[in-house]
Amino acid sequence: MAATSSPPETDKEPNWFSRMFSSNSSTSQGSSSTNRVTSIINPSFESFGDILRFRRSADYHPRQQQATMDESLVDIAINAESDISSLADKSKGTIDFFHTPSGAITTTQGSHYADWSTIDWLSDQARDRLRHQVITEQKHDSMWKRFVAFHDALSGWLCVLLVGINIGIIAAIVDIGAVWLTNIKIGVCLPAFYLSQEQCCWTASNQTYDQYQHVHCAHWHGWSSLFHVTSDTAADLNNNNTDFLGVFFATICAILVRTFAPYACGSGVPEVKTILSGFIIRGYFGAWTLLIKSIGMILATSANLLLGKEGPFVHCSSCCGNIFARLFPKYGQNEAKKREILSAAAAAGVSVAFGAPIGGVLFSLEEVSYYFSLKTLWRSFFCAMIASLIVKILSPFENQHLGLFYVGNRYRWFYFEMIPFIILGILGGLFGALFIKLNLAWCKIRKTTRLGRYPVLEVVMVALVTLIVSYPNPYTRMPMSTLIRRLISSCEPDDESLLCDYRRNITSAYEKNDSAKPLSGVWISMGLLFSALFTQTILFIFTFGIKVPCGLFIPSLTLGAITGRIVGILVETFVYYRPNFFLFTIECSATDEQCVVPGFYAVVGACAFLGGVTRMTVSLVVIMVELTGGLSYSVPLMCAALISKLVGDALVGEGIYDAHIKLNNYPYLDIKAEFIDQSTATDLMENKQDKNELIMLPRDGLTLSDLITILRTHKYNGYPVIASIEEASIIGFVLRRDLESIIQQRTLSNIESNMNTCISFSRTTQQQLNSIHLYRLLNRSPTTITLDTPTTTIIDLCRKLGAQTILITNEKGHLVGLLTKKDIIAYVKQKKLK
Repeated sequence: MAATSSPPETDKEPNWFSRMFSSNSSTSQGSSSTNRVTSIINPSFESFGDILRFRRSADYHPRQQQATMDESLVDIAINAESDISSLADKSKGTIDFFHTPSGAITTTQGSHYADWSTIDWLSDQARDRLRHQVITEQKHDSMWKRFVAFHDALSGWLCVLLVGINIGIIAAIVDIGAVWLTNIKIGVCLPAFYLSQEQCCWTASNQTYDQYQHVHCAHWHGWSSLFHVTSDTAADLNNNNTDFLGVFFATICAILVRTFAPYACGSGVPEVKTILSGFIIRGYFGAWTLLIKSIGMILATSANLLLGKEGPFVHCSSCCGNIFARLFPKYGQNEAKKREILSAAAAAGVSVAFGAPIGGVLFSLEEVSYYFSLKTLWRSFFCAMIASLIVKILSPFENQHLGLFYVGNRYRWFYFEMIPFIILGILGGLFGALFIKLNLAWCKIRKTTRLGRYPVLEVVMVALVTLIVSYPNPYTRMPMSTLIRRLISSCEPDDESLLCDYRRNITSAYEKNDSAKPLSGVWISMGLLFSALFTQTILFIFTFGIKVPCGLFIPSLTLGAITGRIVGILVETFVYYRPNFFLFTIECSATDEQCVVPGFYAVVGACAFLGGVTRMTVSLVVIMVELTGGLSYSVPLMCAALISKLVGDALVGEGIYDAHIKLNNYPYLDIKAEFIDQSTATDLMENKQDKNELIMLPRDGLTLSDLITILRTHKYNGYPVIASIEEASIIGFVLRRDLESIIQQRTLSNIESNMNTCISFSRTTQQQLNSIHLYRLLNRSPTTITLDTPTTTIIDLCRKLGAQTILITNEKGHLVGLLTKKDIIAYVKQKKLK
């Protein structure tokens, strides 16, 4: 969960606007002007207008900015660019990779949305179509124009190529750094201190492994041997759990996040989903966030906290997408097009985290993206492929990413095992529901109490408790990835660990079930696994959401693998003691292979638990197949994922990411959710939470003084333009940012003499020397509905067409109200709460 921030309650005017109003020009705003403004703000209507006239014209957040659909607006922006550049603050339009300006009012396409606002998909798509049309028409004029057209067509592929290369490099650095910091807590490689324990022993002879799967050789020296500690207790402490260094790493990580990049905390996936749906959070994809989150992942994962790197990698890859999109105006200056790059980048994030490029593409499609076109699918596939290739080339650890938990197709499953697989799916759904409820409850406590004021202290406490609780149990002491590999592996004949304490014929690795009797070591290990399951579940609930980069994939997989291994051992024991049971005699007697493999149950359990937490289905199964390399396991994995989702949805209707979106009150309208309601636009208007007046501008009759008064008093995103005060038929919709831009040009040179300038939105107006014609600023085809339009249709207009502002008319075609996307989201939330 990212740092909780709320939209500001007030909107600060830009500097030039404040200076303009601070002069208090009473000579320009006489009584006639005031009366005229009052009549504009409070017009009279015949039917429904008397009730609905006091409505605000845009989002409930006043800093909302919106683009216009009218293609002529692009012409005005291009023609006026040279004039505006001398008046606007150029520093706010430059590419500053370590600072993203917040709330800058500009006329460029890339910066016209304010912080904590939502974008207008229709407008940005219209702009892009116009831009593409102009480039296509001009490409035959010269060789340069032809090159520009070629570069424009290739820019998307170049951008995702850069994203894939960079996130692959970052992932390799994070992996190497995390492994080195984890090993430095145990000891050091004397020949080369910068090598990890595994790298140090690559060329050494007589390699040995301890019970925690740590490799030992002559080159690697633990801290106890360096300091000549001979006590068994001290040696065990120094060699296996010097995690007080882990507490130090966690503290440094929390301080870095709090000081330099508060947005770098948490998973980042809920915010990525919200931003891809069309929300603006300035700085969330900035370069400082990328830098601190990358460093934070190294520190947090080496601190032995119960967290993963998968969600943070999605956030980091999205940061790369945002940064490189700035290099290409096609994407950097169009928020709707930029989200195509961000969707591809999200796929690359999962790709480098798991070594699962296809699963990453499906994750972006199923879980993260809002609009996912076929073109975006191709680029996501390409970006994920490049990212996996780069991290494979640069990572020194073989099989670290491609097949992270590889088991191959060595396990054979039988049809009777579908029963325990279904049970694992049910357990996964139950765990997911329990985790979501308890984690949300704890996050609410953090937000509403003094605990939230001390995020660094909370991280230190969680790290200390994790250290104390994890130390006695060897399964919680080892890294989670190592534990998962141990749980999903089968027991070899020469394996002497407690988990593989069977009486079997050592000449064969795969004995029939009647010769593999579990001995006391297996039951001891089961007790340890039960203890690990309980303690790590509690720690997971309190860890996810602390102010460090933290993902939930690996912890969920770990807990699921523990549960799956336990169930597998129980089924294996039942088969051993009941070999004549009819289900076993039909299938087990027909093969010489081991009938039940507990390691395979750990794979299925891991899939079920992750599915119960995230509610992923298709992408989850593909990720698990790529992780394990077992294509033949697809049916059990599909069964577990589907059952866990059904059970989880029945208990808690949303996954962990959607739950945290609601917790932070982000304006996210779920495109996959079904909304059944019999209400209409009239009900939506009556239930609006913010019932300010509806501000409308007449086509003719305004002066510049009137317009400035309206902009100063009513800081809305835009204003409907009507034919006249008496006839409220819709002419179009004009944006506040465009009006401010025109006022800026007209008034900075001589404020007083321009206050009586006439304003007109008419196509044909008598040309006057002292007049401003704004017809070309109008969006002459705004989304318009009637009072009887069903709410479900209105929701579809926002979800499927990306409508930002919807105008409402009565039976005579007169404007009576206005709805925004945030109004609709608030109404949907209100209905769901009931």
